[in-house]
Amino acid sequence: MTKSDAATVDLETVLAGAQLPAMPQSAIRLLELSQDPINGPAEFAVPIESDPGLTGQVLRFVNSSYFGFSREISSVKLAITLVGIRTIKNFALWSAVFSLMPNPKCGPFDLKNLWQDSLRRGLLARTIGKLLGMKDAEEPFAAALLQDMAVPLLAKEAPEAYAKLLTARQDGQHRLSDLEQQVFGWTHAEAAGVMARHWNLPDAFASLVEQHPAIDYWIPRAAESPAELAVALSALLPTSADPTWIDCELFAKYYGQVCPHGPSVEELLADTDRQFAEFAPVLKLATPSKSLVDCHEQAKASA
Repeated sequence: MTKSDAATVDLETVLAGAQLPAMPQSAIRLLELSQDPINGPAEFAVPIESDPGLTGQVLRFVNSSYFGFSREISSVKLAITLVGIRTIKNFALWSAVFSLMPNPKCGPFDLKNLWQDSLRRGLLARTIGKLLGMKDAEEPFAAALLQDMAVPLLAKEAPEAYAKLLTARQDGQHRLSDLEQQVFGWTHAEAAGVMARHWNLPDAFASLVEQHPAIDYWIPRAAESPAELAVALSALLPTSADPTWIDCELFAKYYGQVCPHGPSVEELLADTDRQFAEFAPVLKLATPSKSLVDCHEQAKASA
C-alpha cells in the first residue's frame, strides 16, 4: 500500500467525520474531581452512584479476585477508599471508552482481540512502572489500556484503507504505526491523543497515549520518564491474533536494559497472564487463545 492509496485520508477530516461520541457524564465528573487533590472518596462516590451501570461495574471490579478482599464490598465510598481514587477513576475511564468504541467490519480487525491486547498492555505497563520506581503506576496502566483506542474508529471511518493496512502488517511483521506513518503521515497513536484532548483528558495523559510507538526515544530516558517508557514497552507485546511474536527479542533486550534487577522475562509475562486471568472476568473479556508465556516460548523456539 502506498501513500497514493490513501491520499485523501486526512486525520482531522476523519475524526471530524467520525463525530466522536460524548464521554458519559459520570466519567467527565470523575475527571473533573481528579483535578483537585482536596476531593476524596466521598466526592468521587457521588457521580458513580448516580450511574447504576457504573456502580455495578465498580463494585464487581473491587470484589473481583484481582483484589482478593476477604469480605464483600457493597459501598462505593468504601471501594474507593480501599483501592484508591486513581484506580477507580481509570477503571471508570476505560469502561466509558470501552462502551463508546464501534466494532467495524474491516479486514482482519477484531474488537475482542483489541481489548484483550489492551488489558495485557495495561497490566504490563503498571508492573514496569512499579519496577522503575513509580509509587503510583495507575497513569501508565490507563494510558496503555487506551493506547489503541483510535483504531476501531479509524477502521470504521476509513475501512478500505485500514483493511489494506491491517493486512500489510503481515501478522505482526510490520508495526501498524510504521505503516500508518508511511501511508498517511500520521498514526493511530496521534489520533488517540486527539481523542483524549477532545474529551478534555489531562494533556499529560494524552501525551502518554500518543507517544507509545516511540520506544527508541524513551529507552535512554527511563529514569526521568518511567511512565512513558512503561507504556512504550507495553506496545511491544504481541497481539492476540498474530501467530508469532516478532518483537519478542527486542522486548527482552529493552526490558533487560531498563529493569536489570527485575524478574526474568518469563516471570514478568507469567505475572501479566495471572493478572489478566483475575481482571478479565470483571470486563467480560475472554482469555486469549495463547498466553504471553506461550507466545514467548514459541518465539524463542523459532528464533
